Amino acid sequence: METKDGGRLIFQSEVFRTTRGPRRPPTGKVVREAAREVPVHAECDVLVVGGGPAGTAAAVAAARLGARTLLIERHNHLGGLSAGGLVIWIDRMTDWDGNRVIRGFAEEYLARLPKDAVAGPPPALWGARDASTAAWWAARTAAFHGIVTHSPTCDPEWMKATALAMVLDAGAEVLFHAWGAEPVLIDGAVRGAVFESKQGRRAVLAKVVVDATGDGDLYARAGAASDSDTDERDIHHCINTSWMFAHVDMPRFLAWRAEKPAEFSDFLARGKAEIGLFDKAFVSWRDDVALFMGPRLAGYDATQVDDLSEIEIRSHRLMLEHLRIYRRDAPGFETASLMLSAPQIGVRHARRLRGVTGVTREMWDGRVHADEIGVSPSLAPKFANVSVPYGAIVPERLDGLLAPGRHLACDATSHSFLREIPQCWLTGHAAGVAAALAADAGIAPRAVDPRAIRAALRRQGAHLQADAHVAA
Repeated sequence: METKDGGRLIFQSEVFRTTRGPRRPPTGKVVREAAREVPVHAECDVLVVGGGPAGTAAAVAAARLGARTLLIERHNHLGGLSAGGLVIWIDRMTDWDGNRVIRGFAEEYLARLPKDAVAGPPPALWGARDASTAAWWAARTAAFHGIVTHSPTCDPEWMKATALAMVLDAGAEVLFHAWGAEPVLIDGAVRGAVFESKQGRRAVLAKVVVDATGDGDLYARAGAASDSDTDERDIHHCINTSWMFAHVDMPRFLAWRAEKPAEFSDFLARGKAEIGLFDKAFVSWRDDVALFMGPRLAGYDATQVDDLSEIEIRSHRLMLEHLRIYRRDAPGFETASLMLSAPQIGVRHARRLRGVTGVTREMWDGRVHADEIGVSPSLAPKFANVSVPYGAIVPERLDGLLAPGRHLACDATSHSFLREIPQCWLTGHAAGVAAALAADAGIAPRAVDPRAIRAALRRQGAHLQADAHVAA
């Protein structure tokens, strides 16, 4: 059976169309909830909502500075998209000269992973521009623009275990299966959050809240302004659920792809003609496991439950069709089997905070912000490293809250790299430090001196440019 645009139906669902389905029309009806009291489950200095890369880094950093820190997470694991979302290749920890610029929490986290849980180029090759070396690592997601980078691929289970160990070792508490639902506002400032759980609605009161939801859920519900452009169709606005196949021979697949590029192109074209959306396999940390980061679906809104549901349905059914086609046509995949579909949906963009200072394209010129909290590799070798300002995680007007991670303040172009896992570790690390300092001093996060943040970050191993030369 075929759809109107020629795609084939699976289980009576138009999985293979290349556009999103029509949105559900509003019913125009409402229900009214009775006013109720919400039990306070806990009180703390720093509450971190969301245990992804930014939230995990924030919780560790705050707890290490002595703040009573509580991390709440809706899933059963920490690590967010880097683990539960199977975004297991960590994109560019080094700049284009091979210097490691994202350090601190990120460096320690990766160093704690077992050696057999990490694959990637050794430090001696970071920054290498030899054509054959770069081509070899490009096929293994660790070289870009002809330059080898520190972009390791990691075992997601070890990433979960390591994130949890670091949070607990730092002295923070964790609540799993707790979905941050609403901010607690007192005198116009965020002073905690309400979460949903099997116990019902519960509240946590805190001196400072770190919104690490990735989608700006708390700051949006608290009234902070944000930007979104979900109708854009580039990769940075696409959503998908990733998956992995086991019992494959990735070296054989990569050799075929390199030695017979025309055959590989024909293979991709046939797959696309057959099911509409078709993606290539990526390496993992093991030669017998393949990672699929798509197909990437455009035009969806990560804040809409119907959109998220449609993506899950389409992604899981496309996974089955990829297995069928790869088994049939791709060398190295003859005995492939389903291994895992990501427990977390792969959202790249939902909201971007309107902060005190948003990172813009004009700031890729090498300037160093006076309120710098970290240094990010740039998008391409022609650009200098990008100084990340504290103002990018501080809302314009809302007090009591910091917003590290992919929902920070930046333009759409800068978001293309500031949303990545290493940058989330970077801003989360800084947010945890700033939150602890604000809580200890009894001041709003926006009032914390960036020099004090940097001093604490340096003690925790972060790389910074500011204080050596300040030009912005």
